[in-house]
Amino acid sequence: MNQLEQLRQYTIVVADTGDFQSIRSFTPRDSTTNPSLIVKAVQKDTYYSLLEKAVRDNRNKPVETIIDNLLVAFGCEILKIVPGRVSTETDARLSFNTEGSIRKGRDLIALYEAAGVSRERVLIKIASTWEGVQAAKVLEKEGIHCNMTLLFSMPQAIACAEAGVQLISPFVGRIYDWYRKATGQEYTGADDPGVQSVKRIYNYYRKFGYKTEVMGASFRNTSQITELAGCDLLTISPELLGRLAESDAPVSRKLSPETAQSDPVERMSVDEKAFRFQLNEDAMGTEKLSEGIRLFCADTRKLEDMIDKLRQQ
Repeated sequence: MNQLEQLRQYTIVVADTGDFQSIRSFTPRDSTTNPSLIVKAVQKDTYYSLLEKAVRDNRNKPVETIIDNLLVAFGCEILKIVPGRVSTETDARLSFNTEGSIRKGRDLIALYEAAGVSRERVLIKIASTWEGVQAAKVLEKEGIHCNMTLLFSMPQAIACAEAGVQLISPFVGRIYDWYRKATGQEYTGADDPGVQSVKRIYNYYRKFGYKTEVMGASFRNTSQITELAGCDLLTISPELLGRLAESDAPVSRKLSPETAQSDPVERMSVDEKAFRFQLNEDAMGTEKLSEGIRLFCADTRKLEDMIDKLRQQ
């Protein structure tokens, strides 16, 4: 078996792309999207028609309504290909707005349900700020499941688990990027700080019986992926899926509920004050969360500019 086939024995493989053809090629169970991926996709002729339709059908409505319809259009097309779930992101500008995030999550699910898609097949992506976690807590009680994104630290992970969210997406590659830049060192295999972060979170969740799923994300190389074999899910770009499919190097299970029991970590509880202080103490987590929100906001603005140009035609 190639590495991708071996990985599937231990972990659910998810495609991290808005490219339908790539999703078909690698047959993942689920698929994730984000503003950056959608902006990249709609610049291709293959997907530009989805943007045109969203604008045409909602021309006189607010731009945020057009974007919501575009995101759901992508999600519906993806769900025709994958058997599982699609993740759809809320506007990153709502990252510190609990009520706004709740409203946006409800609006997106309403659009999916109007299109005949069950809410069980959708994960609403929300940034892992304190306000985002509180929004997800409310949405989960309504049966609207959430994927907490831009997650870089243990206090974020603990807050998400205690809120009962469906899934978290710790960003392996962006953690790696920060430490590589900060130290000038190269990290590989089990020494990779991003890999170590996800292992700590996974072991904590499994040791203390949290049901929240852990989905490693934002990979830079296949070593980061294979070191997390056994994680609940891993969302992987088409490029790295291709590399895994081309290699027949052995992949062994690294994470399991059984081995998590031997982790010496002690149980912690995180209220708002502890969350904010502990995250502030973590320079990497603080910087990467802020940077991630800014980047997603910038890509949403790019999408708005594309919509404005179309509406003027």
